[in-house]
Amino acid sequence: MKNKMSETEQSKSNFPIADDGVSIRWSCHPVKRRPLLSVGITLLVMFIIAMVFNTTQSVFFGLLAFIIMFVSLAKFYFPTHYCLSDKGVTVKTTSQTLTKNWSEFRSFYPDKNGILLSPFAVPSKLENFRGLFIMFNENRDEVTSFVKNHIVSSVESNSKEKS
Repeated sequence: MKNKMSETEQSKSNFPIADDGVSIRWSCHPVKRRPLLSVGITLLVMFIIAMVFNTTQSVFFGLLAFIIMFVSLAKFYFPTHYCLSDKGVTVKTTSQTLTKNWSEFRSFYPDKNGILLSPFAVPSKLENFRGLFIMFNENRDEVTSFVKNHIVSSVESNSKEKS
């Protein structure tokens, strides 16, 4: 997956051109990963919407329940695109594109589903709110290695600048 992308490949991708260096790009679509769970969640959402409509007898509240459930589960139903480059991280969802530089992260914590990039040097209760979680898609080792190289080098270069 590591590759130097040409300008034409970068212009065709969903991301702005990050830099000329090495990058990793992939998409993660949770609804396709676990089809049985996807069916169960979809049935549960339909049940909740039906219960709201049945309880309130209001099309407005039924529609409101649908919108709330749809928005809250958008990351599950729609793919998220990731790009790790020498300059930073880009995450593109259905509603936004978020780009962060490596210098904004001080530590990282991998788990079985993804890796949390934290702005704090030591564990904090706030990192789940201020950090960035990147999901793996059968590329755990590659992503972890790439993040490790860039966060360690970013922290080292920031400490040298302060000295």
